[in-house]
Amino acid sequence: MKIVAVETHVCHARMRNWVFVKVLTDQDGLFGWGEATLEWHTRAVAGAVQDLAELLIGQDPTRVEHLWQMMYRRHFWHGHGIVRATAIAGIDLALWDILGKSLGVPCSKLWGGPVRDHVRTYCHLGGGRMEDFYETAADDARRFADLAAQAVAEGFTAFKSMAVPPTMPLEGLKPLRTAEKCVAAMREAVGESIDIMVDCHARPSPAMGLQFAKVLEPFGLYFLEEPCWPENVEGLARIKSEVSTPIATGERVTHLAAFQNLFAAQACDVCQLDITHCGGLSEARRIAALCEAHRLALAPHNPQGPVSTAASLEFGFSQPSYVICETVHNDVPWRKDVVDEGFTVEQAGRIVRPNTRPGLGITINEDEVRRHPFQQELPQPVTYSDGSVGDW
Repeated sequence: MKIVAVETHVCHARMRNWVFVKVLTDQDGLFGWGEATLEWHTRAVAGAVQDLAELLIGQDPTRVEHLWQMMYRRHFWHGHGIVRATAIAGIDLALWDILGKSLGVPCSKLWGGPVRDHVRTYCHLGGGRMEDFYETAADDARRFADLAAQAVAEGFTAFKSMAVPPTMPLEGLKPLRTAEKCVAAMREAVGESIDIMVDCHARPSPAMGLQFAKVLEPFGLYFLEEPCWPENVEGLARIKSEVSTPIATGERVTHLAAFQNLFAAQACDVCQLDITHCGGLSEARRIAALCEAHRLALAPHNPQGPVSTAASLEFGFSQPSYVICETVHNDVPWRKDVVDEGFTVEQAGRIVRPNTRPGLGITINEDEVRRHPFQQELPQPVTYSDGSVGDW
């Protein structure tokens, strides 16, 4: 069996362009699907996929690890920059999909078989609708409460919000009280049996992140995500050491050595590797082994398209440290028209039963993808009150 072509199929989904990667073989009807979605870098990633394709044509697609090493190491610059790591990931997912299909088994069987009967999922407030999740004003506590109640009504037992406003490196009480009121309103709306996550989006400085963590500690968050820049490992470690709330990070970390440094510094409790950004399932499995060694929870970052979701769930069935999967379901109304999925989602609790099809278990509707051609992603600019640039 040989690889004969590597294609990218771009599907505009408002805030993101989903970049689907299709790897074709010389066996009739045997191909694999991956995803290499990276906001605001769509054209760069599509180009990087084609650069890597030059290494792969004529190769055996079932030598997944060998091909990963080629993609990572053969272009002098190691493949952990965000664009190339994402391109590698898209191809890697497709290769695992091919391997599973060639053997007639779901990918989780390739990694030792399922370790659980179902995977728990959580949603974004609004189900991933950009305006609800990213543009609800931080001081609109009532709206946060309403969206939280809606998530529970839709069957979710956990959800994530962005209840922390953008702040300069140092500010006073106002943003802290704003976040406090939002989370209090959500907790009152859903009670203590529902898990609430707050995503800081790495907006705060370590000093402000620590203050937010302390103010929100009484509400029993499932985790507090990216309370400062992920590059500031010492800042994350300090925040983690001073609060009981579990600290989550990792979505912007792209390779094994960086995760090792993060874990060695005891800078997080929850690893949020992103399968589409960390080099794919091959590297994710190595990172997951580190999580197991450090006894950390694994909760992958997954706000992308449907192939990313299928891969994240398939991965979850094979990893002991995996606790929950991020999902979006309402980012665009036609999401389900793009993909046919092999796993089953139960409305009560929004738990996922295993995929029963070979590989990743998904089929992409290429006609539907073509109905949504590339458009520039919608920007999310953040500007502080003095006109300086802030983190989104």
